[in-house]
Amino acid sequence: MTSARRPLPTDIVALVSFDGRVYPNEAKPLDRLGLDDRPHPLETALEQWFSFATGKHTWVSVRGATIRGLISARKRAKRTAWEVEVLIDAADDEKTVLSLFGRMVAGVARLGAERVFLRLRADSPLVDTARAAGFFQYSQETLFRGRAGGSAEAQVPGLRSRGKHDLLGIYQLYNHTAPATVRAIEGATFREWQAAQEAWGGRTTDLLLEADGVIDAWLRLLPGQTGRFQVLSQHGYDDIDDLLAAALARLSQSASVFSLIPHYNGAATAALSRHGFEPAGDYVMLAKRLAKPAEEVVQETAGKAIPVS
Repeated sequence: MTSARRPLPTDIVALVSFDGRVYPNEAKPLDRLGLDDRPHPLETALEQWFSFATGKHTWVSVRGATIRGLISARKRAKRTAWEVEVLIDAADDEKTVLSLFGRMVAGVARLGAERVFLRLRADSPLVDTARAAGFFQYSQETLFRGRAGGSAEAQVPGLRSRGKHDLLGIYQLYNHTAPATVRAIEGATFREWQAAQEAWGGRTTDLLLEADGVIDAWLRLLPGQTGRFQVLSQHGYDDIDDLLAAALARLSQSASVFSLIPHYNGAATAALSRHGFEPAGDYVMLAKRLAKPAEEVVQETAGKAIPVS
């Protein structure tokens, strides 16, 4: 009989078979992209364990003493948006994964979740299973890998740091660049867009280009041994190559640089290719909207009603 429960430290053994094989984590959150390769399978298994054993919301499917699957979810920027952080199928059984999805969705819904996001590799065997669990594929992305270049910062006239009051302007830029099908899931409203922002795994730097009070371009950077950046610009902005040069100059100390680009951002894809970046993986973004609990109807007497003219 298969059942679900909270994980135990001994479950780590079930993630590694007798030949040292580690069951892969099919979920690909943004802050893990480009960091998945590890020299030893046990190290990967231990990292997976500690990623969900400390305060995360995790469900394990077991049959007797055998672990058959595991799912872990975490909040994004706000409690209304969650994402799947770990998804391990150790049984190659769709029913097991569907059961894990169901228990996870029910669990995060009780914690205030309105949407759950999931990123998978485009060739993941669990894409169809996620769809069967009610997840909707709304976007495709490619991860590009390249090298930083230049010791001096490339000059882009007007490029400035993000201020406290720029967030609404960035959201308006997002509305101008993302297709309606993507906005309907990620950012139908300013509140939903804020809640759905992904963790980058470190302190990011945001740079903006503005013209006549309107934000035309947004560049986000995360320096480190593995540098990362993303660029969002108006369709009419012709100097995206200058923005990429500025990003690479500011990440000059990074050994390698990654950028995750949605397929609808063709200008960024072309510019990355011109700068020598190569595809390092294709991904699909899926999401599931959760039903909101119905508000209780309270009877009101006529004497308390407010007249409307």
